[in-house]
Amino acid sequence: MASDAAEAIIEARRSRRILAPLGRLAPATPEAGYALQKEVALRLGGLPPAGFKIGATTTQMQAYLGLSGPAAGFVPKAGLKRTPASVRHADYVDPGIECEVGLRLARDIPAGRCTAEEAADAVGEVFAAMEIVDRRYGDLAVLGTPTLIADQVFHAGGVLGPPVAGWRALGLDLAAVRGRVSVDGAVKGEGIGADLMGHPFAALAWLAGSGCAAVFGGLRAGQVVFLGSVTPPIWIDGPCHTVVEFDGLGRVELDFT
Repeated sequence: MASDAAEAIIEARRSRRILAPLGRLAPATPEAGYALQKEVALRLGGLPPAGFKIGATTTQMQAYLGLSGPAAGFVPKAGLKRTPASVRHADYVDPGIECEVGLRLARDIPAGRCTAEEAADAVGEVFAAMEIVDRRYGDLAVLGTPTLIADQVFHAGGVLGPPVAGWRALGLDLAAVRGRVSVDGAVKGEGIGADLMGHPFAALAWLAGSGCAAVFGGLRAGQVVFLGSVTPPIWIDGPCHTVVEFDGLGRVELDFT
């Protein structure tokens, strides 16, 4: 059953079509959604994944998606790019971008409860990042939250900025850093690190204790984490130049061709 559901999810992506409700194959709970997400991961690059994304870190996005809290998804290596990057708009159903604080882990974080301070101790690099998302769904209420989780919560790739040299010694306050996203030079949204559950490292601690981390066996050194967007998703109508920039963290650029 899980294998059939995973194939249905992957085939919808290959065909660049809306993911239809899975019917009898649909996971019934968020926990079952994460278990199915792991099946998808096995078919899209294997385990462990290159990293994770956190979605719906704000109450507004949770309401929009019909979630009671944040949700997470694995990130396959094939979807990661370094700035500056380029993708084809036609390769997505309905693409968008998000303004993210990103990091790379220097140490493992076991699955389970941890504090923001414990999570911070495991961080090796921090940088500006852009998540590519894809609105490949119809009515989310009909699709169901567990199936949305299984399909990585809109994830379609990401662009990584260069790491900030000596970020710890600089005393960089990630809760205060301001980020903005622009399309063809026009600012479309902005926010601060505190928008991510109060602090980006609080979001990382949430991820460690999530059902996603439990299914994937915790977080591992070398993995990249997209900590959530400080702005709503910006949907991209056609070819354009997009930028995410954070004060103190640098910038990333992505062209849709």
